[in-house]
Amino acid sequence: MELNNEERDHSAEQAERAVLVGVESPANDGEVPLEESLEELQGLATSAGAQVIGVFSQNAGRLQTATLAGSGKISEVRAFVDEHRPDLVIFDNDLTPAQQRNLESTLNLRVVDRTQLILDIFAQRAQSREGKLQVELAQLEYLMPRLSRLWSHLSRLAGGIGTRGPGESQLEVDRRRIRERIGRLKRRLEGVAKTRRLQRKERESFPYPTVALVGYTNSGKSTLMNRLTGAHVLVKDKLFATLDPRTRALRLPNGDQVMLVDTVGFINKIPHTLMDAFKATLEEIHQADLLLCVVDPTSPLADQQLSIVEAVLDDIGAAETPRLIVPNKIDIAEGLPLYTKDGHEGLCPISARTGVGTGQLLETIARLLDRNKQRISLTVPQSESGILPFLRARGRVLSEEFGEHEIRITALVTAKVLGQLRKLAAPNGAALPPEHRRRIRIT
Repeated sequence: MELNNEERDHSAEQAERAVLVGVESPANDGEVPLEESLEELQGLATSAGAQVIGVFSQNAGRLQTATLAGSGKISEVRAFVDEHRPDLVIFDNDLTPAQQRNLESTLNLRVVDRTQLILDIFAQRAQSREGKLQVELAQLEYLMPRLSRLWSHLSRLAGGIGTRGPGESQLEVDRRRIRERIGRLKRRLEGVAKTRRLQRKERESFPYPTVALVGYTNSGKSTLMNRLTGAHVLVKDKLFATLDPRTRALRLPNGDQVMLVDTVGFINKIPHTLMDAFKATLEEIHQADLLLCVVDPTSPLADQQLSIVEAVLDDIGAAETPRLIVPNKIDIAEGLPLYTKDGHEGLCPISARTGVGTGQLLETIARLLDRNKQRISLTVPQSESGILPFLRARGRVLSEEFGEHEIRITALVTAKVLGQLRKLAAPNGAALPPEHRRRIRIT
């Protein structure tokens, strides 16, 4: 919905006003440059609902133990805070509990780090029961070592009658309650994981291969999902617009059907707490037959973003899964180099917005998945003719020849379908009657 100027002004007034701070040191060499990382942080802040009113950066020889940034830069930020009165300061770096406490004391303002910001966005976007449990677990595990900071106001009191004991007791009570809640969440998520494993086991008996869309956040995965399947997945020009996975059926040009999965986007410095909490969800990527790595070639950091995606895939055990690089947005990326990397199945540039190249993409998916299929020949008696519609629906029948008593079929099938075919030949797992056992042949 388009906002008029008055609504925009009102929205801006309601947004928290934030100041961004990034610190780069020699230890960050090889990562995303500070300027681009801060630009991404601004996108994250906007996605969380904040209005950025100032950005500060520092190239430091070494990171300060107490405040991360040097005293001069902190003084500069403090002067800006005193003048403009923002609501919070967001650091692009991860902060230790002590650094966060020291910075809040110095700036006299709420300070959050990149991890806390990402967790907040995930908390806003989680829709499914599982997603909400995963985000809450990650938030509590992040909060646990920082509880003492929330009670730091007690340390400013002089002590004495009325100030001894209760603060520490309440802190311990809070820690115990959070530990108990973390335990309950982990048990509930383990139940979810068991359900996923059962569903995955059922899908293993299901004949259709799975193709997963992976890539950096805001690269256009959901737009491509909608283009290919008409799924009406939420599409916004915001980081992490999609959090909960979506699965839709997709028919390929050769008639085969696959299941297409839209997954959460990856990002630089993804919090480990999120990686752990979303392990069950990320396993869906690990189980896919093919990965489509959607890349935004209009980004000056396209190569680095692809490297980050590769690192995450490696972390979740999907490094060996076949993948196809899909540069998106070629309708506005004309003239930019389209690249590939060693170890990939190739390159298939598209525009998910206009549909250019998506036909070739579907044909490429079909070709790549065909490599994992087996060509089989069957000779079955007329009494087992029910195998034929099964093959037509779940494999690809290349030829059929009807004899007086037998049917000879040549087909391409996956290993899953071949296993099912053998079971269909012996209903309920029972041994075939001798006369049928001699006549059904699969080669």
